[in-house]
This record gives sequence, structure tokens and C-alpha cells, in this order.
Amino acid sequence: MQRIYLDNAATTALDPLVLEAMMPYLTDKFGNPSSIYSYGRESRLAIETARKQVARLLGAHPAEIFFTSGGTESSNTAILAAVQDLGCTHIISSPLEHHATLHTVEFLQKSRGIPVSWVTVDSSGHVNYEDLKRLLAGHSGKSLVSLMHANNEIGNLTDIHRVGELCKEYNAIFHSDTVQTVGHYPFDLRNTPVHFITGAGHKFHGPKGVGILYVNENVQIQPFLHGGSQERNMRAGTENLYGIVGFAKALQLAMDNYEKDSAYIHELKKYMAEKLISSIPGTSINGDCFGKSLYTVLNIAFPKTEKSEMLLFNLDINGICASGGSACTSGADLGSHVIRAFKQDPNKVAVRFSFCKHNTREEIDLVIGKLKGML
Repeated sequence: MQRIYLDNAATTALDPLVLEAMMPYLTDKFGNPSSIYSYGRESRLAIETARKQVARLLGAHPAEIFFTSGGTESSNTAILAAVQDLGCTHIISSPLEHHATLHTVEFLQKSRGIPVSWVTVDSSGHVNYEDLKRLLAGHSGKSLVSLMHANNEIGNLTDIHRVGELCKEYNAIFHSDTVQTVGHYPFDLRNTPVHFITGAGHKFHGPKGVGILYVNENVQIQPFLHGGSQERNMRAGTENLYGIVGFAKALQLAMDNYEKDSAYIHELKKYMAEKLISSIPGTSINGDCFGKSLYTVLNIAFPKTEKSEMLLFNLDINGICASGGSACTSGADLGSHVIRAFKQDPNKVAVRFSFCKHNTREEIDLVIGKLKGML
């Protein structure tokens, strides 16, 4: 059976060129980067070369880039540091955030008594900037604002420049979960008013288990993990050498091919959205699909029937990989917290399709043909 993979927001296939770049560090160049002899020095050089490459591609300084295990660790580090090291006594976030943010914020609320305010979202799932300004103005102490750049379930984009300027106006710290946009959009962090952003290699055809945390040079934080002097005393533990090399290579390939790949993927998303709406009665779209939206993500609301209740299961039986929401929560059948936060419609079933450069119109036509028989 042909398998069709339309869950690229969960993870992507490793690019063969990325694997090729990683292979020497999986075989011959295995030295511990903290060792002083030649094996260690070549590993250290590979890490620092990767750091410079990532910094250049993101418009940052190499000293602002720290390698981590992925987006979850990076967001935890930033949010905890904002409270512990930067004096934030209030957190502003949204109910649409990834659980890496939501659960960290809730932990600080319960364990430290940090007050949390939730910015309102409109009927299409966009953050209300006026409400954000009201929340910032209403707190006399220092606030942390944690708002994601692109939502992983519905694809909505937040204007991080607008949020950052508001944070500057009220002397707030700004953390943005950019896991869905690093590797998918160009960044110029020197000209972006943000203190922390995050990235994960496996979202743009890099390896799993490696990510970055950008820490703006104007803030100083303490390590989240203790025990060693790696990452300039910021993250203890022997570095994921081949993962770091793979992350840098994947980001380089993504940015080199950004214009071509993004235009192609955007057309695939538009094609599938229009065909689904025209061919399956009662179908609608969750989020701002044709507006301020990530070009890789399409969240469809299908009419709820006895058949559609088992839609994801039936898609899987037919070799089609899609998601009901975040892959990180797919083991718990609670529905999507993102959809619940802005659209309460018990008569609809949400399915996320997310695309990459390897997908084709032929695959989409096959999926739509299968869906017609399932609904």
C-alpha cells in the first residue's frame, strides 16, 4: 500500500544531504568536544562552525545561539529563566500555545504563585493585540509575554514585531515559540524585538533531538541543566555533535531553497483547501487559512457523523498520515485545546494536514478521493 505522509508539522523526513553531513560525526569523528586532543578539537570545531552558520542564517550573533535537545527544552529554559533570573512577576500567554509553553506556565503558577493572564483570541484564532496591551498596562511589575510565532495546529501567524514593540513599551520580556517557523521563514533577529526564540531540527528535514535557544545578548540567564561547562556554561551535558551538525545543514538547505519550496508548498495547501471545500459538503477551515497563516498547515473541520468519528483511524488504515492536533498530545484523546479555545462546535471534527516539499498534487487527489468514501 502506498503511504501518504501529510503530518509534517509533527516531524519531517531527514534530508539525504543532512544525513550525509552528519555521517562523519556518527563514524570517524566521534571525539568528545570537551577533550583537548585532536579528536575532541575537530568535534569542537564542528559545533562552533555550526553555531556560526545558524547565527548567520538567523541574523544573530553566535554568542546568542545555544544548542538544546529541541523546542520543549528551549521553551522551558526561557520561561523559567524569565521568572528566576530576569525578575518577571507576571506571565501573559495565550490558550493556543503548545503544551511546552502552557505546562511550564502552569507549573510556575502552581509552584511559585506567579499570576498568569491569558490574552483573548478572536473567532479565527488570532491574538487580540489590544487585549495584550491592556494586560501589559495593567501590571505594575515586570511581565513575561510568551506567544508563539505560528500555531502548530491551525497555522495562524502572530506578528512578533508588533508584540515585541509592545513588550519594549512596557519593559516586558518576550519569548516566542518559533518551532514552526525557524527553517520555514527567514529571520533577522538583530532587527526583531524578542528576547528568546526556539527551534527544532526535525521540523525542517533535520534530525530529531536537537534544537536551539536564542538568548538576546541584552539578557543574562542561568543554566536550566547543571553539571558541566558545555554551551558556554549554559547547558550541561555532552553535546549532540551529529545532531548539531545536522541542524545547521538542514537550516542552510531550508533557507537556500526557501522561495522555491515555500511557494510550492503554499500552492499545495491552497489546492487541497479549495478541493476539500468544493467536494465535501459541510467542510470548513479552522484558522485564518488564506490570511496570516503558516504555508505548511491546513486544519479542516469535517461534519461530525458516525463515520467521521473514526476518521483518523480510517485514514491510517488507508495509509494516510494526518493528525487531530499536536502529535505531542495524540496519545490522549481529549480533542484539540487549540480548537476548543476559539471555536466551540461539537458538530465538527478537526483534522490537520501539513505539507512539505516532497508532497504532490497527486497525493492530495488520492487523499480527497479516500475522504469522500469515509464521510
